[in-house]
Amino acid sequence: MSANESESTASPDRRGQRRMAKRSRIIDNAWSLARRDGLAGISLRDLADSVDLRQPSLYAYFESKLDLYDAMFEDGQRQLLDRCQAREPLPDPRDELVAVVEDLVRFSSEDTVRHQLLFQRTIAGFEPSAAAMEPARQFLDLMTERLRAARVDGPADVDLFSAIVSGLAHQQVANDPGGDRWVLLARRVVEVLVADVDRRSARPTKKPATTRRVKK
Repeated sequence: MSANESESTASPDRRGQRRMAKRSRIIDNAWSLARRDGLAGISLRDLADSVDLRQPSLYAYFESKLDLYDAMFEDGQRQLLDRCQAREPLPDPRDELVAVVEDLVRFSSEDTVRHQLLFQRTIAGFEPSAAAMEPARQFLDLMTERLRAARVDGPADVDLFSAIVSGLAHQQVANDPGGDRWVLLARRVVEVLVADVDRRSARPTKKPATTRRVKK
């Protein structure tokens, strides 16, 4: 029986499993090529060769190169989410927030190419789809939950925290990839921000001054 005949007689579930396995292998090999040649330098011909396909056959799995980037983006965001969910939350909210920040900065530092696709606009014309953004949304929900537990829930405070953590990750990737120079600043960042939020929340609100009108 030929490979095509075997595929055609396989059950729908088995065909689906084979397709998903092949798709996952293509994504894994695309990451490898990106690390070798850069994200924009991924060759579809080389990618097809690496998974024993002809280049036109790739379009049975991805409609375009941008579609491939979309799948890689979703895969990378899923890796980050899985990493943070793989451990039990720490009992102290601040310690847990520190751990999440360390996870994110280390995750970025471990793979510069992945960091570029997930957190920088490296590919012209690429915008992740709603489906690809779903694990990123779940990670944001997790981060927001951890912030709220540490009493950081004001919109401006959350934005500030996001900007600072992004800065840590970018600095780590740019200046000490694979190291921990900026990872070690995670606790200071969390403690400074939480202390600032606590101080401002304890400060009495000043009433606006009123002026009396003098009767003539």
